Amino acid sequence: MPNKKSAKKELRKNVKRHAANLKVAGKAKRLLKANLKKVSAKDKGVAAELPQTMKALDKAAKKGVISRNKASPQKSRLMKKINLIK
Repeated sequence: MPNKKSAKKELRKNVKRHAANLKVAGKAKRLLKANLKKVSAKDKGVAAELPQTMKALDKAAKKGVISRNKASPQKSRLMKKINLIK
């Protein structure tokens, strides 16, 4: 437990930031998994949900929740799989 007033405030800020980061990362992960599931089922409607997934991955990378070097290959792999369905 923090003893100083400033340390207590930092702890409160870290808890809030952690919750926000989990929300952003969770959304990106959830959308990515849903799209990959649709790709494996060869559902052609997956292309309609692609912009949402790309946006979520970009936001997560921009906010530093995941690194840009992780988001880029994930987007690339997803696009490759979607293009194989078309």
